[in-house]
Amino acid sequence: MSLRFAVPHARKLLIAHLLASLTAAGLAQAAPVAAKAAPLKSKQTMADLIKASSATDWRPLNPDNTLYMELEKGRVVIELAPDFAPNHAQNIKALVREGYFDGLAIVRSQENYVAQWADPDEKREIKTAKRKLDGEFTVKYASSLPFTRLPDVDGFAPQVGHANGFPAGRDPKAGTAWLTHCYASVGVARGTESNSGDGTSLYVVTGHAPRQLDRNITVVGRVMQGMELLTTLPRGKGNLGFYEKAEERTPIKSIKIAADVPEAERSKLEIIRTDTATFKSIVEAQRNRGGDWYKVPAGYIDLCNVPVPVRAQK
Repeated sequence: MSLRFAVPHARKLLIAHLLASLTAAGLAQAAPVAAKAAPLKSKQTMADLIKASSATDWRPLNPDNTLYMELEKGRVVIELAPDFAPNHAQNIKALVREGYFDGLAIVRSQENYVAQWADPDEKREIKTAKRKLDGEFTVKYASSLPFTRLPDVDGFAPQVGHANGFPAGRDPKAGTAWLTHCYASVGVARGTESNSGDGTSLYVVTGHAPRQLDRNITVVGRVMQGMELLTTLPRGKGNLGFYEKAEERTPIKSIKIAADVPEAERSKLEIIRTDTATFKSIVEAQRNRGGDWYKVPAGYIDLCNVPVPVRAQK
């Protein structure tokens, strides 16, 4: 006995008609996709938008959460993000105020990866700060923290965007958010244990964004000025870019909190607010770059390629 079902002639005609209708509908739907126009080039550049921005499109760096790392060749300005790593931000400020980092050194510069500073001898005494902290790899996000979402998909997070000037990821199902490992992001070095990072050893991303580190290490902030002092450091010849000799390291004169520095000696910087229409326009201008040089606008931008301009206060 055949296992095939017999189909009467009328039913055959009906099925043929349905198949033809579905095929036609499919072709009709496919046509616009095939003929989809290339993204339109932006008529305004990022420079145009910054020039036309208003004072309310910018915010000053928070002096209570801003660090000045003084090197022989200049100052590195770091803004901490306590919304994403409150315990580590507090501990780092405690370390700074007790003078922990003064006289230490940049101990590592790994090509296309990170520069790291720490106590090379691991003998510096901790006075008031905590020695161990649980990792703050993610936090519960609140609606009170503005999040400007990018329209493009991301391979490392369900959603990506910017929160108060910091590139961040977000998972709506889990209700969590985290800072991402973009260029200039500052993280807390740790060992294998999740609670082995306390802020005594910090690093900054100096190369291509190592996003695989997201949600595995506590990211505490971002360098706002002075990256050129870190990216041009001689590369370490040891394992993972660590310097093998003491004379190869770059000494740190001091690290201070901006609020503790006389106002006349502060770096008066401001950052574009990422919850504004101006910032959204900047993102779109970068997604669809115009001008004579760009022949094909991408219509897409990666989170870590979104510029977040910083400038001297007017």
